[in-house]
Amino acid sequence: MNAPLPGLAERVFAQFLVLERQARAAKDIDSLAYALANDAQGLFGYRHAALLIAGKVRALTGISVVEPNAPFVAFVENAASQLLAQGRSAQAQVVIADSLNGPSQADWQSLSAAAVFWLPLLDRQQQPFGGLWIAREQPWSEAEQALLMQLGDAYSHAWLALQPGKPWRLRWPRKKIIGVALAALLLLLLPVRQSVLAPAQVVPLGGQIVAAPLDGVIAEFLVKPNQAVNKGDILLRFDATSIKAQADVAERSLNVAEAELKANAQRAFSDADSSARIDLYAARVEQKRAERDYARQLLARSEVRAERDGIAVFADAQRWTGKPVQTGERLMEIADPNQAELRIELAVGDALDFKPGTDIALFLDSDPLHRHAARLLRSAYEAQQTASGQLAYRLDAEFEQAPPRIGLRGTAKIFGERGPLALYLLRRPFASLRQTVGL
Repeated sequence: MNAPLPGLAERVFAQFLVLERQARAAKDIDSLAYALANDAQGLFGYRHAALLIAGKVRALTGISVVEPNAPFVAFVENAASQLLAQGRSAQAQVVIADSLNGPSQADWQSLSAAAVFWLPLLDRQQQPFGGLWIAREQPWSEAEQALLMQLGDAYSHAWLALQPGKPWRLRWPRKKIIGVALAALLLLLLPVRQSVLAPAQVVPLGGQIVAAPLDGVIAEFLVKPNQAVNKGDILLRFDATSIKAQADVAERSLNVAEAELKANAQRAFSDADSSARIDLYAARVEQKRAERDYARQLLARSEVRAERDGIAVFADAQRWTGKPVQTGERLMEIADPNQAELRIELAVGDALDFKPGTDIALFLDSDPLHRHAARLLRSAYEAQQTASGQLAYRLDAEFEQAPPRIGLRGTAKIFGERGPLALYLLRRPFASLRQTVGL
């Protein structure tokens, strides 16, 4: 016996099962999106279908790459948004042109077919995360609508299997999104105290600067960084070899000049010329004596002594040993360890209108959990280049309690006037935008 030929209903059902199987067999989202927009065309005979996810067209019939600015894409997205606004996007339905606004109806006539069926894609809470805009010339029968609704369940299941997370644009209702936006706006208007961060260092207050007393080479440092010294202690020595030779030569030159003056004075009683040269020899003796005294003073300066009690504040003795220095070059500082202030390098871009007495919080790099309170004393009007090559204003502040150890570094938080939170968060971006745009 020959098997009976399948009827129309059997063929339609077989094609329907193939569509379900193809959708669930998709390996990634892109291939599934293409299948949703194209595979059912043979069964339902539609002109075109548009797959929308989170209000945006993801795939079109017969098109591999969707152009976001195409007229048809804009029309379909606008029509879908109107269905969402009307609360109808979660129901499978035949879309009537009168349910859309005037501009959309005009676009419909020129861009889409007459009979349109909206097939929503629903998540597990039966909330829409997308849908299919399916258009053709013939009206949709009840049987076809029933098949499409069943097919929509399979499409939704296949999509959620590959992408379980719901698109963020459809996770919250519009009222909830508006409420959150208003709450964020009110939060941005909340007044907060403006503040900036800047690198800072604990420096001596009223310390004595030890500068090079002469041009020469430092032979040795007799103190170490942060070592306690007493008044009169030798801090460092210069290489005095050339200075000693210069003093010895000056001493001998003075002896020669004095001998010449003495011999000329003895001949002055009998020689008129010798009497006339006495003043010249006497002036030469004074010149040589001044040169000797200056050489002795330089020799005395080759040993630098402390002029007060305190600690020696400098970085590294090895950096100076053997290095030639010039007169007046800073070598170290003698400071009282109990008297210190805070020095801040405030970047030009962070400069606010800070007034004397402004609160400052110092967080040391060595102890970031402990806060040291300070108050602003003065700020420079002119920015200077820092060691890192940036322009910064110098700010000096006094500690409210016992200061930390001199030389420690950290980050200072400088508090200013109160202002809206939006200004605190967006001040730097606004400044950069204004510098770029010029408005």
